[in-house]
Amino acid sequence: MRLILASASPRRLDLLARIGVEPDGVVPADIDESVARGELPRHHALRLAREKAAAVALQDPEALVLAADTVVAVGRRILPKVEDEATLRACMKLLSGRRHRVLTGVALAIPGGTVRERLVETMIAMKRLSDEEIDYYASHGEWRGKAGGYALQGYGEVYVRHIAGSYSNVVGLPLAETRVLLKSVGYPLA
Repeated sequence: MRLILASASPRRLDLLARIGVEPDGVVPADIDESVARGELPRHHALRLAREKAAAVALQDPEALVLAADTVVAVGRRILPKVEDEATLRACMKLLSGRRHRVLTGVALAIPGGTVRERLVETMIAMKRLSDEEIDYYASHGEWRGKAGGYALQGYGEVYVRHIAGSYSNVVGLPLAETRVLLKSVGYPLA
């Protein structure tokens, strides 16, 4: 049973290794990740995971294809993947002193066209951030390409007051749910 990871994320590869999974291939999905008009965070995360799995499954229809998409949301608002410092600062000011959700959609495409999926939600409370703390965080650059602009597994962890839910979800792949999906199709796991 071959497994393809439809992601370019080195964090997802590292997380899979924690449950003893080494994909047979890594093929990043090339899809439009724009938020559809009126799309809510839960639907967005699941839709992108499904579309990524389906796109890569077209290239290798005999393999299992695992895909995920992580979204940071404040209320109904989906925060972007941050690529510049101005966007980072806007996101950090929005998150400062507030609770937000991290949602990850996980999809597993199975040969024959079926897709199984899970959605995992983690609630995070961020401390109130001073301008100096935002400056300090911005100087490290780990925020680049991250949904909402911070990495819980890095310097961003010092700003989190409370986390309720899956830590691995916030890093990019909820391991318990991913393991259940893989086991449900007979993928060999310890």
